[in-house]
Order: sequence, then C-alpha cells, then structure tokens
Amino acid sequence: MSDSTLRDLTQPLIDHAEGQLFLNEAFKIIVEEVLHKGTDAEEKVCEWREPESLALLLDLQLRDTGESQGRLLQRVRNVAKYSIKTSHPHFFNQQFGGVDYHSLAGRFLTEALNTNLFTYEVAPVFVLMETEVLKALRQLVGWTDGDGIFCPGGSTSNMYAMNLARYKLFPEVKTKGLWALPRLAIFSSPGSHYSVQKGASYLGFGTDSVVLVKVDDGGRMIPEDLDAKIELAKSQGFVPLLVSCTSGTTVLGSFDPLDCIADVCDKHQLWMHVDAAWGGSVLFSKQHRHLMKGVERAKSVSWNPHKMLLAGLQCSAFLLQDTTNLLKRCNCANASYLFQQDKFYDVNLDIGDKSVQCSRKVDCLKLWLMWKAVGSTGLEHRVDKAFLHVRYLLEQMKKRDGFQLVSTPEFVNVCFWFIPPSLRGKEGNADYQDKLAKVAPVIKERMMKEGTMMVGYQPLGDLGNFFRVTVFSPHICHKDMDFFLDEIERLGKCL
Repeated sequence: MSDSTLRDLTQPLIDHAEGQLFLNEAFKIIVEEVLHKGTDAEEKVCEWREPESLALLLDLQLRDTGESQGRLLQRVRNVAKYSIKTSHPHFFNQQFGGVDYHSLAGRFLTEALNTNLFTYEVAPVFVLMETEVLKALRQLVGWTDGDGIFCPGGSTSNMYAMNLARYKLFPEVKTKGLWALPRLAIFSSPGSHYSVQKGASYLGFGTDSVVLVKVDDGGRMIPEDLDAKIELAKSQGFVPLLVSCTSGTTVLGSFDPLDCIADVCDKHQLWMHVDAAWGGSVLFSKQHRHLMKGVERAKSVSWNPHKMLLAGLQCSAFLLQDTTNLLKRCNCANASYLFQQDKFYDVNLDIGDKSVQCSRKVDCLKLWLMWKAVGSTGLEHRVDKAFLHVRYLLEQMKKRDGFQLVSTPEFVNVCFWFIPPSLRGKEGNADYQDKLAKVAPVIKERMMKEGTMMVGYQPLGDLGNFFRVTVFSPHICHKDMDFFLDEIERLGKCL
C-alpha cells in the first residue's frame, strides 16, 4: 500500500480528532463571549459597526482553500463579539430574549443529534416527546384531546390554520386547486400579526380577502363590528371562512375578547383561530389566564414558547382541537419511500405527513427539558414576575417627567413617548407631532452606537413613533428597569 493511499485512509480519523478539538475550543469561546459577557449588565449589548466595516472585519468571502484552526477560532470569536447579545439584561428590543440554560442544553443536544422529525425510525425519542409536549400545551388551552405540530415560527402556524380551515370547508381544493373555490373572506384586526396578510397572499386567498375589523381604544377586536363585517362580506358574494383573533398583539399587547368572538363564529359557523404566539404563556398563570378566557372554544391556536417562556428560537406550536386527523389529511402526500405501511412498528408514529415540510427540526426538546427542570409552577412564576416588572416600570415612569404612555398596558408591552425638555409644554404647536416622531429614532441610534441598550420603536396608525419595551426576562431586576429609564433620559434630554 502506497504512502498516499495510507494517508487517504487515515485522513478521516485525523479530521475527526481535529474537529473535536476545534469544537471544544469554539465552545469555550461561545461560553465566554455569549453566556458570560453576553449576560453581564456591565458589558455592551452590541458592538455596532457600519455594514461595510463589519463585512470587512469579518472577511466574509469564501475561498477554495481552508484556514488554520487558530484563524477559525478567531472567526468564532468575532462572530460572537459583533452579534447582538439577545440574552443581555438590557436587550428589550424584541419579544424574545434572555436565556434558560436547561433549554439551551436541549438546543445543543438537538444540534448534536441532527435528526429529522418525520418518522419514528429516525427520531423515536422525539416523536414520543413532541406528542407529550403538545398534549400538555393543549391541556392548558382547555382541550382534553386534539392534534398539533411544532412549526418553524408563529407565521407558519397561522398559515396552517388558514389552510386547514379552507380544506375543512372545501376539501376539493387539495386536488382541484383555487379555481374550484368561491371568494373566501378572512377576518382579523389591524393589530394582528402581518402573517395574516402574508398568508392570504401565499395561500392564494389574496390580501383583498382579509377584512379588518375595528378595535377599541385598547386595540381589542370589537365583536359587534366583526358580526357586521361578516354580514357585509356575505352580501358582497364572499364566503366567510376564518376569524384570526390575537392574544397579545405585537405592538400594544392587546387580547381580543375570545368568548364574545366565539359567539359570533358559532353564529356564522366560522373557524376561530387564536394567534397566541406572544400572549399564550399567560395560560400557565392562574392570576393572568383570564386574559384568554374562551380560548377553549377556538378550533386552533398558535403559541410560541420561545418568546415569554425563553425556550429559545425557534419553538412554535400549532395546536388543534380536531380529532379527525384533519392535519394529516390536508397535508399528506403519502411518500412511499418514507411512510411505508408495512413497517414493523405502528405507522401512526410516522408523523411527518402532518407537516408541509419534509425536513423538520426538533423543537420540542428545548421546551421539554426546561419544563422538566422548573415545572409548570416555575413557568407560572416567570409569567407572574413579568407582570410585576411592568407594574414597577409604570410606577417609576409616573415619578419622572417626559414619559407619556400610549395606552395602559394589558400585558407586558409598555408603549410610551419620551418627550425631551425642549418639547414639553408645546403640545399645541403645529409641528409638535412631527418633532416628537423624530425623538425615538434618534435615541435608538444613539443607544445602538454606544451599545448600552436596545429597545424597539414604531408608529401605529395615526400615532407617530413611540417606544415599545417588552419586559419578560426572568433575569432582569428593578435595577435594570431603572437603568432603562435613566438611559432614555440621558440619550434624549438634549434633543
């Protein structure tokens, strides 16, 4: 045997050993940069760089030859250093953040096992685990039985609901397509997630098929207007199909009155879907689950434990009350190379045909391990603690000049304007609103470039830009709330 042949045969062993060594060293960097520095309030939330500078620093170009282990480890460090630290106590920017270490262990294990959740033969542990986790989530909704699946995000879950509602009413759509259908109407509120509009476009309903129902001053859907809009749609030749309610709207955190909406849906025989991607976790709390009173009357629910519960991206459940195998009947393609019917085990455990995907990531382990660690009581405590943080933040805002609420929070979204000293007392000026709308973007730019904090802002309808802080991480404390208010004042006082 020649030396070159021997080298070829032993190379995989050498590469394997080097790969393990690299992984060990890379993991140390991840722990240091992301889990230690990235959760330290004394460290920066971000190291801001302009796009051109960042691209040059990272050296993103791919080449024909590989690099040394030392160079690669530096690249790992750079990626960690210049990424946003979403687990930082001063990251208030989105509806995800913080870190649960049990869940993180589940995420590491999921990646290491690298399996596909479509058949029992390749994912036996996770087929059984997903079934149990979905069952526990359904029980919190109030269903003793049903179905469900983990999806790649709440948007996909909402689209599942729209597709299933259509298939339930018009099963021929699966074979004959859209040409065989009447004009269908979907009802939602202006505060609903944009995935309702995207789903209408993607699934062929068309965005003109989405009817927006009026909301009250708190951003909650008005059932009486829903009833009137349904009657109007019927008179215009539409077939009303689905009402997409929201439990925890993205901006204001509003909860639609589910019981009253369910009455309207029952009257007109419409599919009631609840997008609880953000607010669903209140179901763990005996004190706050009243916000979703009537949810058990829904046909389907979307719920993202990667948000308030800190399960880690992504962890999104689509839950169904249906017990007729509707999910599989709607989505199955019966691929014989995967779903053979003469397997030696119960083929009902091959759940892949419920999904519109073939490759499907394991998203249940991170939630299961976290839930096992802290129990339902621990998750309830997280939810209740978030509401207490909001109460403290509001109390402190009232003690300071310049903080004006957009509306009284119903959930853990606190929306407010910061009015700098130069604008106070000038509310009657013709250019007041225009000037006020420019405050939040400037403060946001300053905090990002200094790296001290991150919080989101947006307009809403006729309202100019205002801040939206979401307070839910169990790792923050009153000191972080005080820092948040101090930093807004420091960055905006000279505007």
